[in-house]
Amino acid sequence: MATLEKFSDIFDRAAERKGGAKALGLLMPQTLDADEIGQFTDAQLLSAMSKQVFQSGFVWRVVENKWPAYEDAFFNFEPFKVLMLSPDQIQERATDATLIRHQKKTQSIVDNAYMVQQLAAEHGSFAEFIANWPEDDITGLWQVLKKKGSRLGGNTGPYFLRTVGKDTFLLTNDVQSYLKANKVVDAGFTSQTALRQAQAAFNHWQQESGLSQAQISRIISLGVGDNRV
Repeated sequence: MATLEKFSDIFDRAAERKGGAKALGLLMPQTLDADEIGQFTDAQLLSAMSKQVFQSGFVWRVVENKWPAYEDAFFNFEPFKVLMLSPDQIQERATDATLIRHQKKTQSIVDNAYMVQQLAAEHGSFAEFIANWPEDDITGLWQVLKKKGSRLGGNTGPYFLRTVGKDTFLLTNDVQSYLKANKVVDAGFTSQTALRQAQAAFNHWQQESGLSQAQISRIISLGVGDNRV
């Protein structure tokens, strides 16, 4: 792996593009500590996860507007109630005009309810499982969500974690471009090698800067390319 650029230089470049350090600071994402994340219910997390799945590749505003109907259709996302749905009831929801007609994404709600329930049984709650996962191995958590869950690969799982306040970097197009151009990563981003290399770099920058990994990835993205955060 190439020698990492000093994070102070990354920060200065982003600040210059955004009108100074103060203006850059206003664009930073917020994260929650472990105790705060641990207060979420399994239903709240399943809802947030399911919404992220539907928003992936779709117009976010449409999903947002329809989400109250999803809360009603899926029993406020209580996992044990979702898991009681019969195949016919799932099919009805997948073709309901008041929702979004997408068979696989609708099925993912049920599949992910099973994951949430299983991990909650092992760790006390799904929230505790997420809250206690170490940020210096956040890509490991991405892999668990991808392996055990449904439709949580790519950036969907990381965006879900960011939504609920878990500290995570994101491999947006701009961040990927930076990591590739600076030879931080020398493999495809879906590979374990690339994830290990990216994680090591973010751990280094976090120790250097004292910032969260969420803030670091936002600053990188704001310093290059199209600022897709």
